[in-house]
Amino acid sequence: MGSISDFLNNMDWWGLLTLLISAAAALLCITLHELSHGFVAWRLGDPTAKNAGRLTLNPIRHLDVVGLLMMLVAKVGWAKPVPVDMRYFKHPRQGMALTALAGPAANFLTALAAVGVSSAVFHLAPLGPAAVFVLCFLSNMALLGVGMGLFNLIPLSPLDGSKILFALLPDRIYYTILRYEKYVMGVVILLVLVGVFDKPLSFLMVHVLQGFCTLTGMPLGGLLLFQDASAILNLF
Repeated sequence: MGSISDFLNNMDWWGLLTLLISAAAALLCITLHELSHGFVAWRLGDPTAKNAGRLTLNPIRHLDVVGLLMMLVAKVGWAKPVPVDMRYFKHPRQGMALTALAGPAANFLTALAAVGVSSAVFHLAPLGPAAVFVLCFLSNMALLGVGMGLFNLIPLSPLDGSKILFALLPDRIYYTILRYEKYVMGVVILLVLVGVFDKPLSFLMVHVLQGFCTLTGMPLGGLLLFQDASAILNLF
């Protein structure tokens, strides 16, 4: 009984809460990303995602466990792909490119909104524990949204950037790449794990976030600082 008490007493509860906040922000980014794919495909004439129940804000329907862990660890990740049947599109490759672009676009818009709200909270709300946790959630949502948006624009199959790039390729090459894209995902995961994308993505993320901060009046340093609520709360 004493060991359980010691464990509970030594538990970093603020750090655990920060992790849960980050996970919630990641789930929201993933959900909006995949919902946007499905919604645009549906508007372009493809009911596949709608029929599969993927036009939903339920994060469980979109969750890929490995992709979520990558978002929490590496700040970049992915979700379970929304099913799309390009045969429904009037212009298949263009429709596929627009559907692919919708996910990263949703991430960037979500991140911009998060930075805007965080700026209002930062400048107007008293800086107590409640405001810290709100800012922690918003800063994580901004960082993860930008990271997910940029990562998915990398032109490697099956990431969204490949669908956009492939729309410019001849039909024979386009359909050949689509046939083998599921095998490339393992390579992409390996590249993430060994840190191939770390420096270029970090560079781009900082500059995109700086642009959002300039637009909204939120200090970039403050936005990055509030990622970890436990570190801020130790100052109280």
